[in-house]
Amino acid sequence: MYTAAGTLERDDYLTRFAPLVKRMAHHLLARLPASVEADDMVQAGMIGLMDAVARFEEGQGAHFEAYAMQRIRGAMLDELRANDWLPRSVRKSQRAIEGAISRVEQKLKRPALEQEIARELGIALGAYQELLQDTRGAQLLYADDLDEGGEGGSSFFDRHCIDPSGDPLAQLQDTVFRQALVAAIEALPERESLLMGLYYEQEMNFREIAAVLGVTESRVCQLHSQTVSRLRNRLREWVAMEKAR
Repeated sequence: MYTAAGTLERDDYLTRFAPLVKRMAHHLLARLPASVEADDMVQAGMIGLMDAVARFEEGQGAHFEAYAMQRIRGAMLDELRANDWLPRSVRKSQRAIEGAISRVEQKLKRPALEQEIARELGIALGAYQELLQDTRGAQLLYADDLDEGGEGGSSFFDRHCIDPSGDPLAQLQDTVFRQALVAAIEALPERESLLMGLYYEQEMNFREIAAVLGVTESRVCQLHSQTVSRLRNRLREWVAMEKAR
């Protein structure tokens, strides 16, 4: 499937891996605001796939699919960043939830229950769950959490990304960050830890996870949003400690 020049046959690879682009787009859409269009994500992913076909060389020592997934995901994330996909109102709600979780957990020294978080926010449980539904799509870490200068004026990204010019997900290759994230996930309540494993490791969508957990798809979305809030709090504490070093 290579040309005489040693490059991939573009059309063959675009046809073969187009379903992968759609699968990745819909997997990502499960945790994005409803305003994000599936077609936009697929189109961005196809651009990433074309880039992968153009750049991949047989002697790189990597399977094309793994390489293509990196380029596809990066192109989708670039599209989201370029269009400011998370509204300020969602960020504000996310911050409020995180603050409530942090205050409750500091007082109780254990993971906060939904009823306790709702009480801290001064709203009914149903209203809190609706707020969780509205905040789908929040990231684990925002750029402004990480971009303050450290020693010598270097930013967190400068000190912890292996390749600042590459895909933002490359920061997960940093051993210390990965260990902090794993520890934060392991400290989650059992059901939330299972949800994250099914979604991020097994790459199941929310509908499939709902069947495993015996709940509705919207309930999985709520739990995912709450879990992201817990993890953001813990990772923010880790970031603060790293900056203080």
